[in-house]
Amino acid sequence: MRIRTPLLALGAATAAAMLTWATTLTATAAAAGPSSAADAVEPPSTTAAAESPTATSFVVRDACPRVAPPKATCFAKVVVSGGPVGTLAAPAGLAPADLVSAYNISAGGTGRTVAIVDAFTNPNLEADLAVYRSTYGLPACTVASGCLRIVNQDGATSPLPAPDPGWALEQSLDVDMVSAVCPACKILLVQATSNGFDDLGAAVDTAVALGADTVSNSYGTGVEFPGQTEFESHYIHPGHPIVVSAGDIGYSVSFPAASGHVTSVGGTTLTKNAAGTWSESVWSLTGSGCSAYMPKPSWQTDPNCPMRMLNDVAAVADPATGVAVYNSYPVAAWQIVGGTSASAPIIAALYAMTGASSRINDGSVPWLRHSATAFRDVTTGSNVPGPNSATCGGDYLCTGTTGYDGPTGWGTPTGLTGLTPP
Repeated sequence: MRIRTPLLALGAATAAAMLTWATTLTATAAAAGPSSAADAVEPPSTTAAAESPTATSFVVRDACPRVAPPKATCFAKVVVSGGPVGTLAAPAGLAPADLVSAYNISAGGTGRTVAIVDAFTNPNLEADLAVYRSTYGLPACTVASGCLRIVNQDGATSPLPAPDPGWALEQSLDVDMVSAVCPACKILLVQATSNGFDDLGAAVDTAVALGADTVSNSYGTGVEFPGQTEFESHYIHPGHPIVVSAGDIGYSVSFPAASGHVTSVGGTTLTKNAAGTWSESVWSLTGSGCSAYMPKPSWQTDPNCPMRMLNDVAAVADPATGVAVYNSYPVAAWQIVGGTSASAPIIAALYAMTGASSRINDGSVPWLRHSATAFRDVTTGSNVPGPNSATCGGDYLCTGTTGYDGPTGWGTPTGLTGLTPP
């Protein structure tokens, strides 16, 4: 049996350098905002790639610039050209009906609240959500009706943080995914003042204090850093499952996904087959791996990682098979968006729909409930090369395989069984 050494512990300077690792899908936000100032660690760039065997030529950019810890980047990736291009007058990409079909989702969630924590603000969020929901025939969700709440990290409706175009797209993606999966759920958007973990962590605490059933976090560091344990307490909320995106730079461990107190969500390429069925493979840029800092939870039983192993579960993330999102800040457009930013709010909404989130304390439920009927086992694909690919060796830490694997955990949900605590 081979025991894998946890991914290399990195200081802030080394982490910043690691984040410039060249993938074919790197770029900064399209317009300047609070998160795209001097703390960005990579220059603006846009390059082309096909992220799916069925894709021809996609140009994809990161919605948010990559920054060095202890700040976080959002993990949304948007298609800017190639294939069915974003900025269309009509939506392209996966629709709510596609996600409902792919993950065998039934109606439910009435009275449940899914919180979303992001940095900065989207000044057009409520209006954009109205466009998305009306386009797909979903019931309205407004501030006036009480379905939608938008607050700052202190829980107040004013003042809200400064606007930022990258995080604005992230927020549109998050509320659209919750709406797609659970149109009956209420949405609580808590906007942190900055993308620093002191502010993001405070926003998570506020989301729980305001009664959220689950909390979705579509951001992280991409790589670990020594000071991450200082912020972990913000992500420990038994009875309020904290769901976190695994990251978008391939085989690498991101914080806060590395915490053993959260559900870490990886990403897949989701494809509809000719017969109308769905298949999935590992998305090549999903995060996964063995933590250098976080101890192994008692409920994790994989053999080759002595520390916290990522991930627990997965959902669609590949921009080449991305989801339709409507966002109007700074420019009104339907866009095709991916990244593990899409997969986290999907899982968070499903947790809320179980009606049993008060009995969920960490990421253990998929480990306790996995079965051939509860999850679609993702057995093909890999997330290497990545910044830490040399430490993987091609085993389950970075490769889709039968049963548990790092990139997709126990697989993608087929209904609520695998996310409902015993």
